[in-house]
Amino acid sequence: MKTTAQFLFTGAVLLAGLTASPKARGQAQAAATGPGSYLAVGGTGSIFQEDYGKQHIVGPGAFVDLNPTWRYGVEAEARFLRYNTDEQVTEDNYLIGPRIAVRPGPIRPYVKLMVGAGHIVLPFNYAEGTFFTMAPGGGVEYLVGDRLAVRVVDFEYQLWQNFPYGALRPYGLSAGISFRINDLSRYPKYARRFRR
Repeated sequence: MKTTAQFLFTGAVLLAGLTASPKARGQAQAAATGPGSYLAVGGTGSIFQEDYGKQHIVGPGAFVDLNPTWRYGVEAEARFLRYNTDEQVTEDNYLIGPRIAVRPGPIRPYVKLMVGAGHIVLPFNYAEGTFFTMAPGGGVEYLVGDRLAVRVVDFEYQLWQNFPYGALRPYGLSAGISFRINDLSRYPKYARRFRR
């Protein structure tokens, strides 16, 4: 089941990348719309209250942001919470969903709503399972330059459905960095051509 969740997550990321089409270049964008589309990849460190056992566990993660505009985009993330556990309880997340930036500028708050799979291994490997997960959240990024951004804080509150002992509700914080694959377009190309 864990392999299936990883396969679905990878497929969703690839599909999002393949279906993104470049913007038409017939007219220039208005300068007030802010920076254009971008693709960014990043890594995080996370600390979560696991909800099963009420213990704080930590681990690394990775994410991809695909933004057709500076405001609206899709984020896909994978997180592996496997450290600081006394009873070998681990949780992994494979999530994807819309992400909306609140305002442009070097300090960029955002909100997101992720869905996907949460995988848990119970104490001492007694049992494990994968469950449908919803995760609203938000955070703040700081744009260091045209290609580098610091994810200052990212908060998620997760709801794992159909867990045998009642829904799990892990929540936690992440922080990290991301690297923009394409150049940041601060101004529309050929803008002078259309000025009057």
